[in-house]
Order: sequence, then structure tokens, then C-alpha cells
Amino acid sequence: MKSSIGVAPEAPAVPNVPAHSDSAPAMTHAFDTLRPALAYLAPAEIGNIEEAYEFSRRAHEGQFRKSGEPYISHPLAVAGLLAGWHLDAQTLTAALLHDVVEDTPATANEIEARFGKAVALLVEGVSKLDKLAFESEQHAQAENFRKMLLAMAQDVRVILVKLADRLHNMHTMGAMPPEKRKRIANETLEIYAPIANRLGLHSVYQELEDLGFRYSHPNRYQVLAKAVKAARGNRRELVEKIRVALQEKLEQASIDATITGREKHLYSIYRKMQEKNLAFSEVFDIYGFRVVVRDQPSCYLALGALHALYKPIPGKFKDYIAIPKANGYQSLHSILFGPSGTPIEVQIRTTEMNRLAESGVASHWMYKSADTALSDVQTRTHRWLQSLLDIQADHGDSPEFLEHIKVDLFPDEVYVFTPKGKIMALPRGATAVDFAFAVHTDVGHHCIAVKINYELMPLRTQLRNGDHVEILTASHASPHAAWLNFVVTGKARSHIRNYLRTARATEAAALGERLLNHAIETLHPEKMEPDAAVWERLLKDYGMQTRQELYTAIGLGQKLPLVVAHQLLHMHGDRTGEPAHPHAISIRGTEGIAVELAQCCHPIPGDPILGFIHKDRGLIIHTHDCPSIRAFRADPDKWLDVEWEAEPGHLFDVQIKVIVGNKRGVLAKVAAAIAEQGSNIGNVSMAEEDGSPYTILYFTVQVENRMHLARLMRALRVLPDVVRIFRIKGKKDGRAQTQ
Repeated sequence: MKSSIGVAPEAPAVPNVPAHSDSAPAMTHAFDTLRPALAYLAPAEIGNIEEAYEFSRRAHEGQFRKSGEPYISHPLAVAGLLAGWHLDAQTLTAALLHDVVEDTPATANEIEARFGKAVALLVEGVSKLDKLAFESEQHAQAENFRKMLLAMAQDVRVILVKLADRLHNMHTMGAMPPEKRKRIANETLEIYAPIANRLGLHSVYQELEDLGFRYSHPNRYQVLAKAVKAARGNRRELVEKIRVALQEKLEQASIDATITGREKHLYSIYRKMQEKNLAFSEVFDIYGFRVVVRDQPSCYLALGALHALYKPIPGKFKDYIAIPKANGYQSLHSILFGPSGTPIEVQIRTTEMNRLAESGVASHWMYKSADTALSDVQTRTHRWLQSLLDIQADHGDSPEFLEHIKVDLFPDEVYVFTPKGKIMALPRGATAVDFAFAVHTDVGHHCIAVKINYELMPLRTQLRNGDHVEILTASHASPHAAWLNFVVTGKARSHIRNYLRTARATEAAALGERLLNHAIETLHPEKMEPDAAVWERLLKDYGMQTRQELYTAIGLGQKLPLVVAHQLLHMHGDRTGEPAHPHAISIRGTEGIAVELAQCCHPIPGDPILGFIHKDRGLIIHTHDCPSIRAFRADPDKWLDVEWEAEPGHLFDVQIKVIVGNKRGVLAKVAAAIAEQGSNIGNVSMAEEDGSPYTILYFTVQVENRMHLARLMRALRVLPDVVRIFRIKGKKDGRAQTQ
């Protein structure tokens, strides 16, 4: 399997896809293990799934998992998990094919031709971007995650396949190296488990958390699992006693209910211990009770009956029926004082609520029901997925996109009311500004104040459950950079950053245009208006689309206005026959990102220099005799005449090579002589051949100019132990040009 975020638990060989195989009967038997789980589908759909299995089996033939099993066992297991959720035939087909395009010669076009466009899009959404090059592993991870989320926003079945894929991989992690296990486990805890929770897949969420905990903190997992197992024996009798008491109380109230005792999953216990700094012996509510009743009124009747049996703990009651969670979850939660003061957590819900709690958005395919609760969870999910597209519209930068989405995956939420009484769910810690952007982007852009519970409050005020929030706006208002210090939602952070970026670019473009016009007037006092063809040629040279882009780059200091003006005049002269400005551009060496001193020749004041115009890096200064520029000297449009402008006190790096006698203390003598000449040593290295009477010392020294370097080299030559000395222009491997 291959994960969407840079995780590759398997590295199978890529074989040719054979038309048939002698092992077909044995592999068909493997498909028979899946067949009983497909009973809810039509025979024709099962036939299509079997065809996909055969295609995948042939494509993956000869590939094996790290555990030694045939690779086809993985997509078969993923399809089995999805069949257990009663997903549709297209999803199961995509599950069987999800690694085919990535790991075998089979193509997306083949899949579309054989199994339809919908299946091909699902496979594409699940596949990784392995074959593209990224700046870093972090960038690749973020880009893969961005791609998966956007595919999921188009069709939520993408993430259902991905979650099943990850769940099976977490079950079979034993063959992975420890470092890789930990990395994948952390990713599961940070991203996949929260997504499962956000989509209402409660059982998948808990299982991913426990498996992630098991591999990210194996020692803690083992200790805690052992403690829970020991406690289970001690508390079994108490749990059964409480369950019977709850059942009898509800029967007395004539409430038909099913009560089950449940054990909190390990990661939940661990998280509680971490958050509240508790020892395991101090965590009493390891067990909870789930009460499933017939209808919604029965939920509240059952709550009243149980509160009469055991006293509720104040402040520990939550009504998720009246105000459902963002993922559609509904239930009544209450913590009671049980026998001997033991805290008991009770969840009360209807059969339908229980089904949604376990299956979340997958229920859309599991049960073709049209009831209100189901359509509500679908609406909520669609709204969240749509917000991903809104954030993406403002961001091409994948790591930033990933940062925004991770914020929105936090499960804790607060529920507040709009002035019209509508309930809005926001992450815990959300402020009035987060609320404003959640209402509408324009409201966020123009908010100036907030009334919380009808009182004026600062915009940075954190919202609490039940707050009534009203945003005050003004047409002249705009977002402030300081808001980024306290907003918590991805949408708010995304829109604020995007606004500030746009505003900065607009200001930079205006400044850049003024700087360029001034530079043109300096070089060419007579009025000069380059025509559209000259501008088009210049923009093409810089790889830009519009003048605004170029003005922005100048305003931000990424391009030197004199260089751009010089080039513009030169191109204008080529077109009109007017002479271009003949003077060289002055270089100080302190211009910043618009000018770069080449690392291959390390030019210093006094060296004859040339400027090479690079569309991304600005103006790069080389010495006239730099060996690395010979191939480019033939293109005169890329070169400018430049000269040094004196600026005392600025130091430049130069590399020198000193051959000395192989004697004790010689390095200290050379270093002392360099310091005496007022030069700093930036770096030093040594090369010594076995048996040779000489040692080669390489120094990177800092000098003011060529004259300073000459004085330094003369001072070194008079040392008795120095045999020869060179200035290095290029690499220090003996093949570089020296002087």
C-alpha cells in the first residue's frame, strides 16, 4: 500500500502485467473470502468487483509485502473493510485498484476504459504523487495531503478508501523498521484519526488512535495495556452490578432500552492522563455505559430516571441531541456518582443516532435512508469539505494549506448563536474574528468590533458555549496582521494571510513602478516609451506574465531597478536603433537579494566583473575570467557591464590555497599572519598526502578589496614555512582556476 502523505510501507518491484496467470485458480479462491461480505450488492456489481480483483491481481503479480504475503492481499483486505461498511460497488472497485497506477505499468486511462470514469477518479484521488520532485519531504507530504483532501472534497469516498487503506496498514505494521513505524504512527494520530472523527467514523477513529499510540509510544502502550487488563478483572463485578442497576431502573420507568458497558480505548485513557497529569490509578471512568432507546423523547426520560438513581456531577452534562457535533454526532452525555463515589459516564441515544455515531458519512452508502438526521450529517460534511476548497482557492502553498487544515481537525468545539438564533460550531479557543470569517469572508474582512451576549468586547475575545455573538462591520475596515496571533480556524488564518499578501503586493507594485521609472530617467534623461513588443520580450526574459508582476518583484527587492531599466533600454535600442546607455552599473555588494556575488569565483572590489541576469535569482556578479561563465558569454542580452562602487568597511569572502611545510604549529602561524592583516577567517580545511613533506591549507578569508587581498598574500609569502600561495576561483580540488 502507498499512503497519500509520503508513507510507503511497501516497495514492491514493478512487473509487466501478464494477460493471464497459472496461479489464477488459487487467487480466485482468495476472492472467495471477500464474496460473503458482498451479499448486499447486486450480482452484476459483484461481477464488476471480481473483474477489478482479477485486473489488480495480474498487475501486482510478483510483488510482495514486507511481511512476505502476495501484494494483492492488501487491496483485498481494504475492499473487505469497505464491504463491512456496506459501501457501493464503485468504491470497492477503486479499493482493489488503488495501488495499480502507482506501482505497476497499468495506466489511469486503462482503468477508466475498463471500469468507468468515476472509479478512475477515485483511484486518482487515493494515489500519491511519488513521481514528482518536491523541495523537501515536508513539502511532498503536504502536497500529497492537499491533493487527497481536494479529491475528497469532490467525492468523500476517496477518504473512506484512504482510511480503510491506512487502517489495514496499521494492522500490518509489524514488518516495518521502528523509525518508519513511528513516523507513520505519528502521521496517523495527527491527520488520519482526526479526519475519521471529523467524518463521524467513531470506531475507525478509536482504532486508528489505539494503533497509532501502540507504534508511536510502544513502551507506554504496553504498560498501559497491562494495567487496563489487570483493572478489568478487578472491576468486572462492579461494572456488571452497575449495568444491572441501570437496566432495572429503566424497566421501572417503562423505558425499553439496551445497555452495554464499554471500556474506554487506550489512547483516550492515555490522553486524559497526560492532559490532567493523572496516574492510571486516578482514572476512574475507564468504563462507560451506552443506553440505546427507541426514540428521542425516550432519551430525556431515560436521563431523568438515571439521574434519580445516581446523582449527576455538576457541569458534566452535555446535550449533543439539541446541539449536534459538527460531524453530526448526537447523544446525551452525563457523568454520575456511582457506588462508592466511582464516576460513571453514561451515553444515551436512539438506534439511529447510534448507527450514525458508528458509521458517520459512510451511512450515506450503507443505508439509502432520507431521514432528517442523515441529511443533516451529509450537509455538515459537505459544508466542511467545501471549506477546504475555499481555503485552497487562496493558497497554492501546500505546507500552509496543511497547517490550516490541521487546525480544523481538532475535535473539541464550542457552539455559539448568531443574532438570528442559528447555531455555529467553532474549534475550542475560537475568537470573534474566527466567528466573523465563519459567517462570511466579507464580514471577516470588515469587522471592527463584536457584541458578545449584547456587550461590546474586544475582537480577540475567546468564545464560550452558548454565547450570542454579533459582529459590527465598517466598509473602510480591513484585516490586521495582529489577528494572526489569536485566530485559530484555518479559514480565518487563510483569508487574513491572503489579504495581507495581496495588499503587500499592491503596495510593492506601486513602489516598483516608481523605482523603475526613476532608474530609466537616470540612465536616459530624454523621454523614452518602450512599446508593447519590447515589454513583452522583457517579461518573457524574466518568466513573468504582466508588468504588475515585474513591478512587484522590484518593489520587494527581488529585482534591481537599474538592471531592469538597463535591459529595457537595451531592448528598446535594438528595436528603434537608438543607442543604449553606455555606462556600467555600479555594484556595492550590499544590495541584498537583488544582487548575488557568484560562489564559483567569489568576486571582490578591484576584480574586473560582469553581471549575469538570472530570471529567478536577480543579477549574479562573476569575475571576467570565471571558468563557469564561458558557456553563457555568447548571449549578450543576459550580460551587463558592471563596476565596483567603493564602500569602505564591507568584507567579501575569498578562497585561498596555501602550501606549507608539514611542521608542528604551522597552521597557527598562518592564521596569526592573516589576523594581523585585518582579515577574518570564515573557514579552514586541510589536505595531506601520506608521506608528503607538504600540507595544503584551504582558507576562506574576508577582505575589503583586491588590494587588501594582495597585502594579505604578500604577508603570507614571507613566512618561512609557506611554499606557495594561490587565490582559488572555483572549486578547491586542484582542477579549479587559480591565480
